[in-house]
Amino acid sequence: MSKLTTAVAPDALYRRISWRLIPYLFVLYIVAYVDRVNVGFAAAEMQRDLHFSDTVYGTGAGMFFLGYALFDLPSSLMIRVAGTRLWIARIMVTWGLIAAGMIFVASPHSFYWMRFLLGVGEAGFVPGMVYYFTFWFPSPQRARAVGLFMTASSLAGVVGGPVSSALLRLNGCAGLSGWQWLFLAEGLPTALLGLSVLYLLDDGPEQARWLSVEEKQWLTAELDIDRRRYGASEHHRLLDAFRMPAVWVLALAYVVLQIGVYTVNLWMPTILGRLAGPGAGEASLMARYSTLPYVLAAAGTVLVGWSSDRTNERRGHIAACLVVAAAGFGWVAVCHTVGSALAAFCMAAIGLWSMTGPFWALTTRMLEGTAAAGGIAMITMLGGVGGFLGPYLTGRLRDLTHSFAGGLVGMAVLAVVGAGLALGSALVTEPSRPAA
Repeated sequence: MSKLTTAVAPDALYRRISWRLIPYLFVLYIVAYVDRVNVGFAAAEMQRDLHFSDTVYGTGAGMFFLGYALFDLPSSLMIRVAGTRLWIARIMVTWGLIAAGMIFVASPHSFYWMRFLLGVGEAGFVPGMVYYFTFWFPSPQRARAVGLFMTASSLAGVVGGPVSSALLRLNGCAGLSGWQWLFLAEGLPTALLGLSVLYLLDDGPEQARWLSVEEKQWLTAELDIDRRRYGASEHHRLLDAFRMPAVWVLALAYVVLQIGVYTVNLWMPTILGRLAGPGAGEASLMARYSTLPYVLAAAGTVLVGWSSDRTNERRGHIAACLVVAAAGFGWVAVCHTVGSALAAFCMAAIGLWSMTGPFWALTTRMLEGTAAAGGIAMITMLGGVGGFLGPYLTGRLRDLTHSFAGGLVGMAVLAVVGAGLALGSALVTEPSRPAA
């Protein structure tokens, strides 16, 4: 603890920071995630109206991540130049307008290009947000904070399912299809919300008028102590992020995470709908069933983040979560009813989303400054490749084998490999640093 501990109550300060930042950032991430994955809810109508095969849909859904991966690093580094507030606002306005522009998709190629541009527009958002948390929370408090923020990606499914289903029912209104209403009504509010970032987000503690001078000094001192304790202060240049073997190993584990997450996001509604049969009503099915895995995943994210911070243990938590996800995907592969498949997807979602808190707490405590921004971006950039591969390969294998089982079994195997990578990253961590 710093010398100003007597003047500052740490628990109360972190609680106030959390209440000030996380609910607002949470809302930003929800709208980001809804715009990213709402194509999964629009899939059935788009495929019917535009005559898209599963391969075309899977390729287009995954194209987002190629654009994201190519521009994630330069966009993340711009946060260091332009500041968090200005650059996050720019990202949100850009991707909101592109998301609304999805109403003009009319062919496979236009579908591919719009999804690619959406990824370009959103590039830098998630690493920027994760990096932003390093300005406010030392690593012992970071898993809970990041975990609470990351629950937005699971609760986006809770919000996105019913809202998307309701918008799909507007099919034919004003001459637009239901899927066009979905993209329009969920894209434009994102651009408007992006403008609010200019007025509601601080670039860091130094600009926070709601903190006292003593609180700013104490927090700055605590963050500096934390960086020295875990060696982050020695890894602050961009090249440092690329030279650390542990960062590369964890990046591969993150690729596995992203393949799994977007297999759930972009294929779960389709898989449940096809198990239910043509008479079940796909829109109502999504509203009734697809929210449950996300609710449970959000609860798991909070609990695992709390457990990881309480024990200050990261790698074991990450590996355990991935093993749970592997069991879920393996179970989905052999399911023949909606009920069993839904339970299996719940297990997969809990495992995948729950690992995010300890994962980012482990990664961000090794780096600082430009190295942290670049390292986080590098990991999410490689994760974008996984986000492309998951939807594409699932659709491709479905068209070739007329079954989703092959892709789901492959995902289960990858999750086990990811667990091994998480544990193995300890072997390439510099020996002078504390073990996780």
